[in-house]
Amino acid sequence: MSLMVSISGVRGVVGSSLTPEVIVKYASAYAEYCGHGTIILGRDGRVTGKSIGHFVSSTLLQMGCNVKTVGVCPTPTVALAVEKLKASGGISITASHNPMEWNGLKFFSSSGLFLDADENRELWRIADSGEQKYASWDRQGKHTSIESFLDRHIDAVLSYSAIKPHVIRKRKLRVVLDCINAAGGVVVPRLLKKLGCKVVEMNCDVSGVFTRTPEPVPENLADLCRRVKREKADLGIAVDPDVDRLVLINEKGEPFGEEYTIATVVKFVLEKLPASKSRGSSVVVNLSTTRAVDDIARQYGAHVLRTPVGEINVAKKMKEVGAVVGGEGSGGVILPGIHPGRDALVGIGLVLQYLAEFGGTLSELKQSLPQYCIVKGKIAVADSDTDSALRRLQQKYAGNGKVTTTDGLKIDFPDSWAHLRKSNTEPIVRIIAEAPTTNQAEEIVQRFTRELTPG
Repeated sequence: MSLMVSISGVRGVVGSSLTPEVIVKYASAYAEYCGHGTIILGRDGRVTGKSIGHFVSSTLLQMGCNVKTVGVCPTPTVALAVEKLKASGGISITASHNPMEWNGLKFFSSSGLFLDADENRELWRIADSGEQKYASWDRQGKHTSIESFLDRHIDAVLSYSAIKPHVIRKRKLRVVLDCINAAGGVVVPRLLKKLGCKVVEMNCDVSGVFTRTPEPVPENLADLCRRVKREKADLGIAVDPDVDRLVLINEKGEPFGEEYTIATVVKFVLEKLPASKSRGSSVVVNLSTTRAVDDIARQYGAHVLRTPVGEINVAKKMKEVGAVVGGEGSGGVILPGIHPGRDALVGIGLVLQYLAEFGGTLSELKQSLPQYCIVKGKIAVADSDTDSALRRLQQKYAGNGKVTTTDGLKIDFPDSWAHLRKSNTEPIVRIIAEAPTTNQAEEIVQRFTRELTPG
C-alpha cells in the first residue's frame, strides 16, 4: 500500500508505507516549515500512536522546536490548543477513519486550521529537498505535557451562547455511545455526563483496538443500532477515531444519516440568529453535502457556498466570507464561534440543545427537516483511467445538468445530483448521489459505477 500524501496530511500502513524514515522526513520538514517554533502534539489513541509520537516528538526537539503534548485527544482539541496557546503549529497523529493498521500525521498552521493546498506544497517541497537543519546540542527544544486541554475543550462547548446545559439536563437523555476505543473514549462521556445524560458506553476504553470498521457509516454501526433499541435510549452517538465526525442513531435504532448532522446544526444555528442577522448570512459546505442545507438556509434568508471536499477548503471559505456555520456531510460540524474546524464535541452540544428544545424524539426532529436520500459508493480505479473517464462523463452530461469540476465531477440534475471524485485519504474514487428516494439515488450510483468501471 502506497503512502497517501494529500491535503489531508500524510497517512499509510504502519511498518509498510508509514515507516520511521517517513515520519522523520515529514516531521523534520514541518519543523523547518514552522520556523522551529512551538508545536502542539496529540494522538487519536491508535495502538501505534505512542511509538509514532516518540518519533515525531524527538524529531521536533532535535530540530529545535519546543513540543507541548496534549496526549490522547480529538484532532479538534489539538487545533484548539494551537489557537489558544498561540503555537507555531500542531500535529495530530491519526489516520482518521482508516483501518487500525493505518496511521498518519495531520498538520496545522498557526491559525489552528489545517495546512491548505499551497502550504502543503511548500511542506512537501521542504521534505523532498532535504533542507532540514538539526539543532546543535545546546539548542534542542523543550518537551512539556499539558493535561488540561480536554477540559478546556469541553468548557468551550458548554460556554457557547446557544448551548444551555440546564435545558439539556432537564431532558435526562439516555445515550448509547460508541467511540471505537479511540480518542473519544474519555472526552465524549465526560461531556455527555456534564449535560446530564445517562451514558451507556460501547468501545470507550481508549485501547486503540478497533472492534469494527472505523468509518462511522450505517453499515459499520449495526451493533450500536441494536444497542439503542435494547437500552430504550433516546439516541445513539458514534464518532470516528479522532472525533471530528459525529453520526447519530435515532430512538428506533435507525441511522439518522450523517448528512443530517450538518443539516440539523445549520437549522439550529440559523434559528438562533436574529432575523436581521440570519438574512444574508453565509453557510459553507462541500460539494458532496445534502441539498437539505440549501433548503434550510433559504427559509432563513441565508445563502450557501460550496467548496471542494476537505475540511480546510470549507474552513478557509468560512473565514473568508464570515460564515456563521458550516461543515461537511460526513458528520463534520464547523462552528467558528468555538474554533474553525470540524468538531464532534461541538456537534453533540448543538444537537442535544436542539433536541431538548424541540421536545420530541430524534426521528420526529428529522421529519421536520427537508427530506432527501443520499447513497455513497466507491470503486478502485487507476489514476489515468479515472481522469480520462471523468473528462468523458463531463462531456456526456454537459447538456443534462449543471456541471462543476472544481473537485472531480459534480452533476446537478433538477431533482438529484451525483459527485464523482478521487479520495484524499484512500486509493479510491467516491461516487455520491442524492435524490428524493433511496432507490433513485442507488440507481444513480450504480449507473456511474458502471460508467467508471473499465471494460
